[in-house]
Amino acid sequence: MKLILNGNETEFSDDLTVAGLLKNLEIEPVRVAVEVNLNILKKCDFKKHVLKDGDAVEIVNFVGGG
Repeated sequence: MKLILNGNETEFSDDLTVAGLLKNLEIEPVRVAVEVNLNILKKCDFKKHVLKDGDAVEIVNFVGGG
């Protein structure tokens, strides 16, 4: 399936959840916010939200500092 990931078209396997996508990308779920088709997902939904072909996914990392 094709996803638009942070503005770039990328191929992934079908039946992929947001949690699976983050694992595939080696991203720690605690440190990110995820938006799918302009809707921000709650972290508790990462494991059950199944991505579909053509979904637009934005992943934003939290950065600390001062």
